[in-house]
Amino acid sequence: MLDSDLFRTLIAEASLAPSVHNIQPTRWRLLAADAVLLLEDERRRVPVADPSGHDVRLSHGAALEGLSLACGRHGLRIVRVEMDERPGDASGLRVIARLTLAAGGPIDPLAAAVASRHSWRGRFQPIDALLQDALGKLATAPDLLLVPPGPAVADIAELADRAGFHFLSADAHRRELFAWMRLSRSDPRYDRDGLNAQAMGFGPIEATGVSLVLGPLFPWLRRIGLVEPLSRERSKATHGAMALFHRPEGEDPLETGRAFYRAWLAIVAQGLGACPVSVLADWPVSSAALVARHPLPAGRRLVNVFRLGRVPPGAGPARARLPLAELIV
Repeated sequence: MLDSDLFRTLIAEASLAPSVHNIQPTRWRLLAADAVLLLEDERRRVPVADPSGHDVRLSHGAALEGLSLACGRHGLRIVRVEMDERPGDASGLRVIARLTLAAGGPIDPLAAAVASRHSWRGRFQPIDALLQDALGKLATAPDLLLVPPGPAVADIAELADRAGFHFLSADAHRRELFAWMRLSRSDPRYDRDGLNAQAMGFGPIEATGVSLVLGPLFPWLRRIGLVEPLSRERSKATHGAMALFHRPEGEDPLETGRAFYRAWLAIVAQGLGACPVSVLADWPVSSAALVARHPLPAGRRLVNVFRLGRVPPGAGPARARLPLAELIV
């Protein structure tokens, strides 16, 4: 079923899946015509933001779902996922799972949304009937609790600013985030990984300002109380909605990651753009406040929050991706 050319095609499609800070920790190895290894590059982690490795494993789950969607488009399906938690080798690679493939996979309806999915960090178009119709269709999604446009969205955006400021104020966290930001096109990593200026919606002047605010000027700006006003993003929530992404308590993050990718694609399939506001779920204070205001179904936990709405025309994907030669090992 699988030869090297088809394998490369599948991995190219799977690589479009999201990952924490776009670190792209997942690697792939073709074992046989029906067997693939999913591995982790242990050198690509964010130990401050993700000390337990939860978000990295969630990223592997999104990549796994990406491969499943790609297989369906090429008449294949994943019939078995066998966990294999062996320690990493000297190269820093650790096996996560062995996948068995078979012929006869159906085309998943969400596969059509893969090519256009991206994080939209700008402002949304004004509220209209198209947005309301899309939100109505998303209301039945099993893993999303929708908060429609209005005062509640503004409250969540304000809470997100508080959570963001909390993490920026932690020097180690801010430095780690800054290390994965690509704010200048002269950066050789700009189109490879991390969060580049285009993906974050920054023009050249704004990107330069961000590099100064989060870099050498941060201690001084924090002392005079300017960091919080400069880091606010609540205005970007205008005209949009919020969606709380929740999953069963105690679930393996690998499965959570698969569902996370599908939830994002379901948003895109309704003609909407989205951006995760992860700090809301990551900071216990904001997470507790959010769940208190918007209770989740019994036995579910808050995993992430999407800011979503209608994206202005012409705003296409701005992805940075590692070359296939580095993803296939």
